[in-house]
Amino acid sequence: MEQYLEIVRTFDVLGAFWVNIRLAFLASILALVLGSLLALFRISPIPTLRWAGGAYVTVFRNMPLTIIMVFMTLGAWGQLNFVLSRDFDTNFFRLAVVGLAVYHAAFVCEAIRSGVNTVPIGQAEAARAIGLPFLASARLIILPQAFRGAIAPLGNVTIALIKNTTVAAAASVATETSSVMRTMIEFSSSYIYAIFFTFAIGYLILVTPVGLASTYFSQRLAVRR
Repeated sequence: MEQYLEIVRTFDVLGAFWVNIRLAFLASILALVLGSLLALFRISPIPTLRWAGGAYVTVFRNMPLTIIMVFMTLGAWGQLNFVLSRDFDTNFFRLAVVGLAVYHAAFVCEAIRSGVNTVPIGQAEAARAIGLPFLASARLIILPQAFRGAIAPLGNVTIALIKNTTVAAAASVATETSSVMRTMIEFSSSYIYAIFFTFAIGYLILVTPVGLASTYFSQRLAVRR
């Protein structure tokens, strides 16, 4: 047991989880902003914007995340010289954040759009009746209620994002959990089951509070018809 604990300290398992937590936190913020904008496109009265939002969701929701992460490294950085930091490791970390956000924004968009469906149609009709333009009615009336109705699906997207941060290894983030786990198994294969359960329990600890919180707030803040 002491030898295994020494291995955990040597490979800095807690530090690896901290990298994934930072990836999830930053990517979730960017995905929420981009997803909210896409949701506006999807409910817009302008056909071109509706088409653009629908096309984005269709493309990225059906594209493997690994391909996006590899593109961020080999395509955006390697071929297009898309640089987010002069520091090598920081640059790949930020590219991974962008890749995660771009992918999950499609799911955030659909979660918010499902929340829009919970808003009574009379709310939008009343906004039009008093002369509010689309953006004003969306910002002041529709979206605040839609977010309340979308808490549960947004929680599910957040849980998926946390777990999907392990794909950051495809974007050359070498200090995240899947990379560290692979290295630990390579050098300490006699502890393979203990290593596996260590990381499994770690993700259980990260994900469970998000699920409980989303369930609680979705019930407490649900839109009453």
